[in-house]
Amino acid sequence: MNIGEIAKRAGVSRSTVSYALSGKRPVSEDTRRKIQQVVDELGYRPSASARALANGRTSTIGLVFPPAGNHYTGMQLDFIGSVVEAAAAYDYDVLLSPSGVDSDRSFQRLLGERRVDGAILMEIRLEDDRADHLAALDFPAVAIGRTARPESGWWVGLDHTALAAACVHHLADLGHRRVAFVNRPEQLLRAGYESAHRGLDGFTKAAAERGLTVRTYCCGDDAASGQACLEQILRDDPDTTALVTLNEAALGGLYRGLAGAGRHVPRDFSVTGVVASRWAETVTPQLTAADVPAEELGRRAVELLVERLGRPGAPARHHLLTPPISLRASTGPATGSPQP
Repeated sequence: MNIGEIAKRAGVSRSTVSYALSGKRPVSEDTRRKIQQVVDELGYRPSASARALANGRTSTIGLVFPPAGNHYTGMQLDFIGSVVEAAAAYDYDVLLSPSGVDSDRSFQRLLGERRVDGAILMEIRLEDDRADHLAALDFPAVAIGRTARPESGWWVGLDHTALAAACVHHLADLGHRRVAFVNRPEQLLRAGYESAHRGLDGFTKAAAERGLTVRTYCCGDDAASGQACLEQILRDDPDTTALVTLNEAALGGLYRGLAGAGRHVPRDFSVTGVVASRWAETVTPQLTAADVPAEELGRRAVELLVERLGRPGAPARHHLLTPPISLRASTGPATGSPQP
């Protein structure tokens, strides 16, 4: 069924049907009612491309979200789900584009073929050519994460620097003096992923402030890599009594490595980090962590994008979130340290 058939049955021109459906020009109430009756009888629904041509909107937002490795981690899937759910509340569909750089064909199709009204960028790098490209085009976009120039864009982010530092201070307060840091994979650190860099910065500065002996490690986004990383930590410094991690995908392997080494959590070894709550609660004992509010980050990103679409030319806005550490069961006093 198309506009031509509706026009024929309603006894009006195709352009009149188009104006009635799009609202771009006034149509008499009698004519509008006659057209709507035919539309209802036929169950007509305009296609997305037709709506886009009629009103310049696709009612679709793009989620530009490259997987960090060869798969999406649980936390990344949480973010995707949160964006889709929040967008649906505004009657927007979501088109996922697994693009890493602005030269990717998927990313260029998203822009060049006008498939979306705006975009949300994930896996932000400190120097991110996708963000720069969209800014140069003045294309409506919001980032989940911050580039090295956060003052210039629309974004919602997590303060990884402050959160990693809070984990260090928590362990230091418990008497831990030798602490390891388990980061994301090395290739992400080299690529400039902002969460990995800012988390490392927060960890190292807080450790220096508290006079701790520390080692830092990159770790693959999987349990096997986590176990191998933990084994390396204990080989490098058997006196290590605690770790901070940003790598929720490796968390199960870290625990497995500790069990294999005969280290009881938290009696012999404390574990904390920046992890989504549902992942922190899947390990035993449950992880003391700064819980990543994936649902809130996705919702706020969609809200900012809808605001930007509705207010072209509005000054850039952003939100920086710093959730508190949720005290669970994976941290305790260092051996020989008094109970705080």
